[in-house]
Amino acid sequence: MGMRAPVLKLPTPPTRRPPVASMRLPRFSSRTVTALLLAQTTCLLLFVVSRPGPSSPEGGEERVHVLVLSSWRSGSSFVGQLFSQHPNVFYLMEPAWHVWTTLSQGSAATLHMAVRDLIRSVFLCDMDVFDAYMPQSRNLSAFFKWEASRALCSPPACSAFPRGAAGPLLARDNGIVLGTNGRWVEADPHLRLMREVCRSHVRIAEAATLKPPPFLRGRYRLVRFEDLAREPLAEISALYAFTGLTLTPQLKTWIHNITHGLGIGKPIEAFQTSSRNMRNVSQAWRHTLPFTKILRVQEVCADALQLLGYRPVYSEDQQRDLTLDLVLPRSPDHFSWASHD
Repeated sequence: MGMRAPVLKLPTPPTRRPPVASMRLPRFSSRTVTALLLAQTTCLLLFVVSRPGPSSPEGGEERVHVLVLSSWRSGSSFVGQLFSQHPNVFYLMEPAWHVWTTLSQGSAATLHMAVRDLIRSVFLCDMDVFDAYMPQSRNLSAFFKWEASRALCSPPACSAFPRGAAGPLLARDNGIVLGTNGRWVEADPHLRLMREVCRSHVRIAEAATLKPPPFLRGRYRLVRFEDLAREPLAEISALYAFTGLTLTPQLKTWIHNITHGLGIGKPIEAFQTSSRNMRNVSQAWRHTLPFTKILRVQEVCADALQLLGYRPVYSEDQQRDLTLDLVLPRSPDHFSWASHD
């Protein structure tokens, strides 16, 4: 199909593990890029990227599929828009939302299989897979947050999909995630959810770097939200290069404007990408969260924080002292493919 390819972003219930991290991503001849953005609630963000390879037998360029695993409030909407704004990318926000809402009584394993099959079909440009999860009306507006997709709001989406179906680990300090979901502690005093989030981080990172399956070689990238917040243009340029895209002057202007706003956003804007001061966003939790909560999260997530390169704080003074950098420098191979077998 000679058109823009899909970028999708998917939510997952808090107690479920990422459904597709081990799935082989199909690759097809095309001049476009497919990015699949999955917003997971059981882990922070993971990029599993299929980069451009040699030309296909048909002589065309290969389509690139990008799989992003994330937790909520970890910058996934922003990352999705980074792809959506590119003219060669088709973006669909959280298509698996339809699976979770339609099959909400299913077991975790059953839902994982359903999501996996949906993603596989979308990568194959087979949008009939949505028939089981959509209302009888086959309209673009039936898709969750369809208006967030630049491609869905412009040609040739409507004519290309007449049935109405449109179709890196980005890690964030767990204090930030908790800061916008502080009710977790009251609802889950033993932090079982946060514990599972952090365990997922460790499992995914270890699986991708210590004993990676062959199909992941060269297709895994870990990106920290704080690095995006500090050097957005440099980090996004590297992420684009990793997925075979290039930044246009218009995109550079958009990135600057969206990351150099005045506010830090509100919880009600969870699915919106508005102009904010990203550096301040990444530090806001240090002003708002009680130190006692931070200590509990650090204890539960010690392994994940160490693995991802975050420095713990040992006093409220350290937490509030913004001159103390809690994001450790990345080693040269920290987020690249493991060089050892």
